[in-house]
Amino acid sequence: MKRLLVVDDVPLFRAGLTSALRGAGYEVVGEAADGEAAVALAETEQPDIVLLDVLMPGISGIDALAKIKAVAPDSAVVLLTGSESEEDLIAAVKLGARGYIVKDMPFEQLVLSIDQVAAGGAALSPVMAGKLFDVTRQIVLHQDIVGARKPTLTSREIEVLEMVADGKTSRQIGDLLFISENTVKNHIRNILDKLGLHSRNEAVLYAIREDLISLR
Repeated sequence: MKRLLVVDDVPLFRAGLTSALRGAGYEVVGEAADGEAAVALAETEQPDIVLLDVLMPGISGIDALAKIKAVAPDSAVVLLTGSESEEDLIAAVKLGARGYIVKDMPFEQLVLSIDQVAAGGAALSPVMAGKLFDVTRQIVLHQDIVGARKPTLTSREIEVLEMVADGKTSRQIGDLLFISENTVKNHIRNILDKLGLHSRNEAVLYAIREDLISLR
C-alpha cells in the first residue's frame, strides 16, 4: 500500500481528495494546509507520494517542492494546481516533480493519475502536457538554427539566465545585480534575440542542454 501526504490549503478539497484516495486503497499518512507543514511532515513520514498544492499561504508549492526533495528525496511529488502557468510547470519539472495536475478534474481521474505515479510513471494533465510539448517543440525547431549560429552570450547574460532558471523575477535579479528591472528585461530580450527563442523558459531549457548554466 502506497503512503501518501496530501497538502492543500482548502479543507473541503483536501478532505474530498483524502477520502477518494483512501477509497482507492492508498494510505494517507498526513495532511497539511501549508508548505512549511508539508516539509515537516514529509521529513517525518517519508511518504511514497506527496500531493502538493502550488498556491498556498506562506511558501509556494514550488518552493516547498525543493525543500521536500531535500528532506525526502525518495518521495514522488505531484503538483496540484488551479493555474496553468508554464513557468510553474517548467520549475516543477526542473526540481524533480513526477506530476503536474490541474485541480478541476474529477477526483476519479485525479486518482488514476496518482496510480500512474505509484506505478513508477509520471502524470500530467492534458493541458499541461500540451504546454510542455510546445516548449520542447520550440527548442527542437530552433536547434539547427541556433547550432549554426553558435551564439555567444556575455557573462552578464549567463548570470541573468542562471537567476531566471532559479525562478527569480526581473525585479529580484535587478536587486541582486544592482541594476534596474528594465536593464534585466533588456538582457533577457537580448538573450532571446541571440538564441532565436521566444520565452524565458525556452532560453533556460536551451542553456541547460548546451551546458551554459547548471542546475542548482
